[in-house]
Amino acid sequence: MDFDLFVYGTIGRRHELEAGRAGLRNDLYQRMLGELAELVRTADAAGYSSFGHPEHHLQVEGFEIINDPMAMSMYLGQFRERMNILTCGFVSTTHNPLRVAENIATLDHMHRGRFSVGLVRGYQARWVDNFKLMDDIGPVGPWNKNTAEDDLNRSYFEEYVDIVYTALSNESFRYEGDFWTFPNLEKNPHPHEVYSRYGLGIDDDMNVTETGIAPRPFQSPHPKIYSGFTGSARTAGFWGRYGGKSIVLGGGPDLLRAIWSAYDETAAQYGRTVVPGEQACWGGFMICAESDAAATAQLEDATWFFDQWSVPFGQPMARLLVGSPDTITRQIEAALEIVPINEIMLLIPQGIHGPDQLHPSIELFAEKVMPRFQ
Repeated sequence: MDFDLFVYGTIGRRHELEAGRAGLRNDLYQRMLGELAELVRTADAAGYSSFGHPEHHLQVEGFEIINDPMAMSMYLGQFRERMNILTCGFVSTTHNPLRVAENIATLDHMHRGRFSVGLVRGYQARWVDNFKLMDDIGPVGPWNKNTAEDDLNRSYFEEYVDIVYTALSNESFRYEGDFWTFPNLEKNPHPHEVYSRYGLGIDDDMNVTETGIAPRPFQSPHPKIYSGFTGSARTAGFWGRYGGKSIVLGGGPDLLRAIWSAYDETAAQYGRTVVPGEQACWGGFMICAESDAAATAQLEDATWFFDQWSVPFGQPMARLLVGSPDTITRQIEAALEIVPINEIMLLIPQGIHGPDQLHPSIELFAEKVMPRFQ
């Protein structure tokens, strides 16, 4: 069983966020960077498998202030010896998929294979609409769920994912989709013999027939790919074609069975053999303390964070894995009776909680819970 940590990139404690415009305070940003570095060191030493972070921009409020996914990925990677950095990651409507594939391969080398990545649809309209590449394709959320906008975004996302996988899996390729065409240049306007003599996808007459990324991924065939947080069997099922992994931080037994089943059905359609537990990554919001009462006492500010920030986006509080080691162990054991699980993602209250609360929590979980599943 792999155990991962995930942070939102929150710049401050509750009182600092409540004061307003925390994202504009450089002192808080510098403190956050230092605390993230120490958190990565602690998690790495404790035996966690991955440390995950998102991509969000223009966050002057400071609730999620991790923006450039490549820069943060490389920053965090400096402070671990063993575990993966999960960059989750590359919002589809704001990134060229060919460049994303190139970025993934490049990061994979810079991390020397200790890297995984997420591909996500984008739900925060304020920044996605400012950064989006195509006027007609924007973010998705409760305001446009099951509408033509939602369907268009999903169709675009599915093509985006297909292009990323195609580029990562092939030295060269040609792709003609509904939204993207690669290569999009028929003939190179400046003759250059190096292209045809030492490269591929271009002939002596400078006709461009295929394209490809360089370097190739460090891992073969490519890093592990995640879909981001989801509570949708439809989304999880889509990933059965590729082997990507949804991160499921909520939902009861019926939803879990539906998600795992949808993945298996799609994988079977594409002739993929599924290793039990590959279907999705299960998890929730984690605070571990010596007693249930002590853990619950730390929940107030985190609940405030979700109520203020996540719930208005249509994202309820994640499943609570809050309690003593024995309590959290029982919750994991109960989930394992419902579906096969080989990876658990733990969302932790970074920023809202300081190191004095975060580090004891993740260390106690590593000491008392993780060994029971390894």
